[in-house]
Amino acid sequence: MMSVINAQTVDEIVKKYIEVNKLDHVASLKTIKITAKLSMMGMEMPMVMWMKNPNKIKSVTTVNGQDMIQAFDGEKGYTISPMTGSTDPVEMTPDQIKQTLRSNMFQNSMANYLKNGQLALDGEGKVNDKPAYKIKATIEGGTVIDMFIDKSSYFLVKTSTTTSQGGMTVVVDSFPSNYTETDGVIIPMTTTTSAQGMDILINFTKVEVNVPMEDSIFKIK
Repeated sequence: MMSVINAQTVDEIVKKYIEVNKLDHVASLKTIKITAKLSMMGMEMPMVMWMKNPNKIKSVTTVNGQDMIQAFDGEKGYTISPMTGSTDPVEMTPDQIKQTLRSNMFQNSMANYLKNGQLALDGEGKVNDKPAYKIKATIEGGTVIDMFIDKSSYFLVKTSTTTSQGGMTVVVDSFPSNYTETDGVIIPMTTTTSAQGMDILINFTKVEVNVPMEDSIFKIK
């Protein structure tokens, strides 16, 4: 009986989350382009992200004049990471593609997890001294994501992702904030991420909706 109650509660929370964040409106859009600045270890790196409905996504982060690129064209994904000493594109694994698509606003991860029975209400917690629903998502590959949804605003205020990398358990905590609406798209303009003692701050500086976007943008090879 308890699992049925929890399932209904999760369903209600996610329904309200989708409504408040206007995700149905987002699903009706064609493109979203985000310009940002990423700060890490004393460095500030410009970043641009392109998203095209339903599942194309590309991000370019410039580090010391070199572009780190992640792109998925709807069929295949590639990364280019000059920091590793190579500018050749490397094809993404299926798990890497799924991880990349979680950043795509046209992929409503919360609704998909609910539909696939991957969500469970895991009590409540506090984020910045405010009560929040804690929802646990158990996804492919053994990754677990704890999502904290503020009880008053229904905004996502924290995610804690637990994965296994090279036999080690890695926990990544992210705190989205400063939610701002642009042309009906509600986005956290600031996100602080902490992983293995390293902090990353991402500030969105410009959000553009339904700008022209050719499919060729997402193809690397």
